[in-house]
Amino acid sequence: MVAIATETLIGVENVCKRFPLPEGKGEFTVLQDVSVQVQSGEVVALLGRSGSGKSTLLRIMAGLIPPSEGRVLSGGKVLRGPNRDVAMVFQSFALLPWLTVQENVELGLEAQGVPKDERRRRALQAIDLVGLDGFESAYPKELSGGMKQRVGFARAFVLKPQVLFMDEPFSALDVLTSENLRGEIDDLWNAKTFPSASILIVTHNIEEAVFLADRVVILGANPGRVRGVVKIDLPRPHDRTHPRFKSLVEYIYEAMTNPEIEVTGAPKTAPVAVPVSPYAVLLPHVRVGEISGLLELIVERPEGTDDIPRLAESLQLEVDDFLPILDGAVLLGFAEVSQGDVKLTEIGRDFATTTILRSKDLFRQQALQHVPVVSLMVEALQERRSKSLRADFFLDLWAKYFPYPEAERQFATTVDWGRYAELLEYDASEERVYLPEPTPSAE
Repeated sequence: MVAIATETLIGVENVCKRFPLPEGKGEFTVLQDVSVQVQSGEVVALLGRSGSGKSTLLRIMAGLIPPSEGRVLSGGKVLRGPNRDVAMVFQSFALLPWLTVQENVELGLEAQGVPKDERRRRALQAIDLVGLDGFESAYPKELSGGMKQRVGFARAFVLKPQVLFMDEPFSALDVLTSENLRGEIDDLWNAKTFPSASILIVTHNIEEAVFLADRVVILGANPGRVRGVVKIDLPRPHDRTHPRFKSLVEYIYEAMTNPEIEVTGAPKTAPVAVPVSPYAVLLPHVRVGEISGLLELIVERPEGTDDIPRLAESLQLEVDDFLPILDGAVLLGFAEVSQGDVKLTEIGRDFATTTILRSKDLFRQQALQHVPVVSLMVEALQERRSKSLRADFFLDLWAKYFPYPEAERQFATTVDWGRYAELLEYDASEERVYLPEPTPSAE
């Protein structure tokens, strides 16, 4: 790495990105006023929940899509097309199946017009660097997932980019393979033999971010924005057993599970803005059974309290899978989060230990009290003589604020919760939502 340590290789200045909603219903903002810098000699991690625009930001910085507002500087110049200073490693290996390992690695060099002998020399060097020496003539179908991703790294390494972009490069691999490959990438960086001056990695894995990065940029969601930056002030290589490593992981977990707090040295609760409409508030995509299972697990812990990172690890869930379940429990008033710990509320403990019938009553009570969109759907149905409405009526309300696929997910989650609480019924064949028929006991 020959670049100067304080040199800014890529700078994002006040970038916004909006996409049009279908049928001319306005725009959906993915990124809002985002500013990020990548300095030479550092590893930067972009960490955020689903909806934070991590991959969109990466593609803007790579010049694959333009920003709606703001600008990107690469090498001190405004980016106006594909960024020649970067190479990218994708989550999906993106290998051409009809080409050998060596031919896949040479692909970028061939596009640049590099002579054949030079392409071969550099490709073999990169293949050796990622530990695939001997597989030059193999085809992708002959390789394991880990080996395919190594080819992806070699294909990026051979270009010797100023900045290597990695978009969740280990998430498609099994646990052991991803841990091994992650360690090898870290070893190359620490040995100063890495073929780029900087790394920018998009991830949803908090421990991965703390292990690999020098700085972690935490993004908020809907729209994506920079909430703050956490400096990983540990000597390299980052020791997972170091108390500071654990405290950084717990701090980031706390920030990720409390979207409204300010990301500083000492997080504190910020006032929650009142939403314009309940249909503009995202519900976590989680089923009632997942929330119930989490509460039943926590209630067995001493005092109904558990450490969030340890709990996620014991469930073997990635943060994007675990946090929605935790969010659902907190939203419904069954649990509280504080300083990296989750604790059951009194009603949450009751819900986790009572009978099925009483749990439905408790869930109905909490849903009506804490999830306004459920109450609105019930009220809308009660106003109809038929006590029913087409699903499109509700989907169009969500579609005012979110892309249609997200509107469909919000509808499905609300219906699932409403069904469990016996507040709603849904006929998928007719695509209609109904009020449930009153039982004799209810009458």
